[in-house]
Amino acid sequence: MSSNNVAIKIAQPYAIALLELANTKKITEQVNQDIQLIQDVLLKSEKLKNFLANPLNTVEAKKKIIVATFDNQISENTVSFLMILVDRKRVSMLDVIASTYLALACKMESLTIANISTAIALNSDQENLLIKKIKVMTNAKEVKIVVSVDPALIGGLTIQIGSKVIDTSIRGQLRQMSSHLDVSAA
Repeated sequence: MSSNNVAIKIAQPYAIALLELANTKKITEQVNQDIQLIQDVLLKSEKLKNFLANPLNTVEAKKKIIVATFDNQISENTVSFLMILVDRKRVSMLDVIASTYLALACKMESLTIANISTAIALNSDQENLLIKKIKVMTNAKEVKIVVSVDPALIGGLTIQIGSKVIDTSIRGQLRQMSSHLDVSAA
């Protein structure tokens, strides 16, 4: 089992618990916005991500940083959830928990999120074509794509929808050829 799958298995109960809390309190839209904001901040700040993941930083220090970073930007319920993650030493997985939560929330709304990695930036026509293709593949009513550029792919793209990954990149094709060569050499 890959480390990514392990991380998702650990993150899922936390994401489900937060989603159930949001549904029970009828604050799903607010929590969705909070988690999206947290995910955006984590994507932009490697320093924050590393600070929260560092086991040498104290629980109190992590809580202070969370409050200072998100004060008056997210709801009290979401802050409380983050504090639980700190107490249970799971805040280092906040990015995975946030992604899992958003995927579950979107699934509930029959919205599919596709994470796209491309070698070069896509134009709006290409993004629209991808959205149409993904709608057909997943039978989703709505599709949201999150595009990131990864020059290491050399060419092509990878699409991740939930745990399913479609790799049409040149790097992926080279990796696949390499694995076939290793097998036949044995």
